[in-house]
Amino acid sequence: MIIACPACATRYAVPDSAIGLEGRTVRCAKCRHSWFQEGQVPDLAQIQPAITTQDAATPPRQETPVPPPIQPVPPPPEFTRPVEEPAEPAPKASTTPRPVYDDGVASAAEAPADDADDDAPSTFDYAPPFRPRRNWGRLSLLAAAVFAIVVLGLAAAVAWAGLPDWVPVARPTFAQAQQDLVLDFPAKRQDRRTLPNGTEYFGASGTVSNVGSVTRHVPTILIVLRDTRDRIVYSWEVVPPKSELAPGEAVTINEAVTDVPKSAKSAEIGWKPA
Repeated sequence: MIIACPACATRYAVPDSAIGLEGRTVRCAKCRHSWFQEGQVPDLAQIQPAITTQDAATPPRQETPVPPPIQPVPPPPEFTRPVEEPAEPAPKASTTPRPVYDDGVASAAEAPADDADDDAPSTFDYAPPFRPRRNWGRLSLLAAAVFAIVVLGLAAAVAWAGLPDWVPVARPTFAQAQQDLVLDFPAKRQDRRTLPNGTEYFGASGTVSNVGSVTRHVPTILIVLRDTRDRIVYSWEVVPPKSELAPGEAVTINEAVTDVPKSAKSAEIGWKPA
């Protein structure tokens, strides 16, 4: 049957079973107008009388041929099926277009019962059964590996370049004794006095000997002056006149400086630390 919207005159082709004999409330898919559509009165000429056992013996009575039923007019391509009126008040209409079949008629199964927002999360969406837990053992092992790499890197840097000056640790004043090299600076050959012009003078004299059987490199010598409280008040470096000494060879060193602090009372001589 064909029904038409009383508000916008839009026509729809719907099956008779969708309306029924009693009629039903429908809604226009174009203007959203709702109305009660009356059911179609059945054609009594198409209803065949029931044949009983007694009537089977009697010859059938001649009836006037009934013309075939009128086929419903197919709707234009732009027509869509009406949407049934929901039982509950529908929320705000959605602007999402509905799918249309090739014949231009929207499927009644595609028409939603309400206009709920399509973007709302569905309860049927996939969700993982559980969230993966953190592997604290693996994280601890990774942190320990990173810490070990950092410590080894710092140790290698200190071994290569030494500790920086700002590190508050005790450092040796002199380097360790050199193999086969002997420093000999007697106290009686250390001279500290004040010159006639008032300048403080300090001089030291001694020797460096190679007592080994191979040639040795002679490093730089360090002379340190201390006060009565054993604090370093002055120091200077002495480069030996020879950089290498053969077995049994010795070299004499005579050094003197002026303008030393008046608080300097004693001197120490050793190898300069690396």
